[in-house]
Amino acid sequence: MRRTSLVLTLLAILALPLAAQKHPFTFEDMMKLKRVEEPVPSPDGKWVLFAAVDVDLAANTKTPHVWIVPTAGGQEKEIISDQDADRPRWAPDGKRFAFISTKQGGSQVWIADFDDATGTVTDTHKLTSLATEASGELWSPDGKYILFTSDVYPECDGPPGQTAVCNARKLDEASKSKVKAQVFTRLLYRHWNAYKEGKRSHLFVVEVPPMNGSLGGFSSDVPRDLTPADFDSPRFSLGGQDDYAFSPDGKEICYASNHDAVEATSTNNDLWIVQVNGGAAKNITAENKASDSTPLYSPDGKYIAYRAQTRPEYESDRFRLILYNRNNSQKTELTEKFEQWVDGFTWSPDSKTIYFTSEHMGHLLVYAINTSGPKNTRTLVAGHNDDLAPTPDGSTLLFTRMSASEPNEIYQSSSAGEACPATTGDVDPGKDSCSLNSDRPLTHLNQAILSEVIAAKAESFSFRGGLGDKVEGFLVKPPNFDASKKYPVKFLIHGGPQGEWGDDWSYRWNAQLFAANGYVVIMINPHGSLGYGQKFTDAVNGDWGGAPFEDLMKGLDYAEQHYPFIDKDRECALGASYGGYMVNWILGHTNRFKCVVSHDGQFNTTSTWGTTEELWFQEWEFKGTPYSNRAMYDKWSPHLFADKFKTPTLVVHSQKDYRLDVSEGFQLFTTLQRMGVPSKMLYFPDEGHWILKPQNSQLWYKTVNDWVDQWIGTK
Repeated sequence: MRRTSLVLTLLAILALPLAAQKHPFTFEDMMKLKRVEEPVPSPDGKWVLFAAVDVDLAANTKTPHVWIVPTAGGQEKEIISDQDADRPRWAPDGKRFAFISTKQGGSQVWIADFDDATGTVTDTHKLTSLATEASGELWSPDGKYILFTSDVYPECDGPPGQTAVCNARKLDEASKSKVKAQVFTRLLYRHWNAYKEGKRSHLFVVEVPPMNGSLGGFSSDVPRDLTPADFDSPRFSLGGQDDYAFSPDGKEICYASNHDAVEATSTNNDLWIVQVNGGAAKNITAENKASDSTPLYSPDGKYIAYRAQTRPEYESDRFRLILYNRNNSQKTELTEKFEQWVDGFTWSPDSKTIYFTSEHMGHLLVYAINTSGPKNTRTLVAGHNDDLAPTPDGSTLLFTRMSASEPNEIYQSSSAGEACPATTGDVDPGKDSCSLNSDRPLTHLNQAILSEVIAAKAESFSFRGGLGDKVEGFLVKPPNFDASKKYPVKFLIHGGPQGEWGDDWSYRWNAQLFAANGYVVIMINPHGSLGYGQKFTDAVNGDWGGAPFEDLMKGLDYAEQHYPFIDKDRECALGASYGGYMVNWILGHTNRFKCVVSHDGQFNTTSTWGTTEELWFQEWEFKGTPYSNRAMYDKWSPHLFADKFKTPTLVVHSQKDYRLDVSEGFQLFTTLQRMGVPSKMLYFPDEGHWILKPQNSQLWYKTVNDWVDQWIGTK
């Protein structure tokens, strides 16, 4: 016993220098992390495929590669490393998988031959060679086809071969033309960060040759356009669950598309079904004028599950989970008694259960709900989880998990057990004796890097905010924290406004990186935030600078009063999108901050209406147009309070930001300069609403942190 204790003591002493080698998190550390994507279990349940993105800061690139890990646990290994490879999807027989690669000419679908015994790739083949490129591939359940999306010219509709030739010719003509002018005849001529240029997203199918065949050597492998019309089919998406799916027999496709005349003011995405062998598409959700999306067939083929909203033109209405009966076309809401949003979801293999995630107070929990009998919603797994996928036998649930101190890794948990009943998103009151399922990590790709850095956990706190409601906030302490010292504050304000801060990881607004050079980071979820009920979310509508502003100020007051290590004389507010708007509002309504950072913020509500693409957003939030409700636009427009601007301001905006046009940033910077307010502008000609390129991100973090240091940093 004594000998064992002595050995342990010596080991502890020897470990002290190793612990002391830990350093504050740096931008370079963040760029070394692998960005793990969704798990894809093999048909036999033996393996899990996933992509992980590598960042090369020097080369200014982000490159995905395909990895694999045994479902039973073990060492992960990279199985496609000699080319970029993203979004792996198994063939039904498990002998191949499809993936997306830009090797040999644009984004195309590739096929990898897989050795199940060794878990290795034996060969790769290029399947598509479209001038308009291909992405978002899915394998049909019968193994005959691969479905994918491509942005094409709708006027090129015709026989498959002619369609491809027509699209290639038009792309070539556009690239060679010395005239780059465009003619617009309707709204939504640009979206997010790109001009439409007359193209539409369409769904294609291509026949997959047998393994002993020569890929690309068959006349039948010419892709066929299943959605040939002047609509985006599937609809535009920034990621998340697919908006299209195969039926279990491989004969039918369901997809989301908006056919309203004025897309810029409509959120009326409908679900359409079309036969793989061709024919007219059928709208199965025409009665709902709000959004229907993310269809997914039940494994037994009886149902299509999907998410639906009920209020037209409101993109932040609660997402409900609906079942469409394919036999009688009846629809049933499964989450009528569940008060939170349904995010990503998946079916159990026996079609008796749907697993889904939902935001709840800064987390993304895993839930299960019965598809027949009593619609009992159960909380299965805590944490901040996403990308659900059950194993083929239904016993295990795979998912990704992150936190404020760790980026995504793949986890697994049992899908069985009584779990905890839930209707509000939390465990129901009086049911505290129940227990959630245990879970464990399956991958550890970033463990080595994280073991060398100091990363603080996000601590939550709550207070009474605007409208008398309880409001939650989060705090992240700096490295080597000493409670006896005073620390300056970076006060982060999230976008949306229907967004949230929580115990999660971000590469664009990383709390660890903001705290690393000696700051306390405070993040408040004001009215409008997700995860606190739809009433709380709706409260921001028409009240942009009201209750949310009150929440933010009271939240900071609370932190100053309850955390004595906060230096209330050294605070800087930083925000992007709606957070940028709120920073601009703060400029005209309080002088408590020593500096602010406004990234892609709305400055003039009227000019924003005239330059944004998604008009439904502005017209819902401000209850009309500037000419039908001018008083509302003027009431909440930061530019009308410019005479009160005094706080030193860093303005950040990008040329390709079409959600909030770059002119908003220019107007703000011009106003600050004319008012004589200390100000600086960081302008990116090659970015959109988000700063995504590695070296641009590096410059962004350096400029933002230097600005804050200049005004409130330790001298």
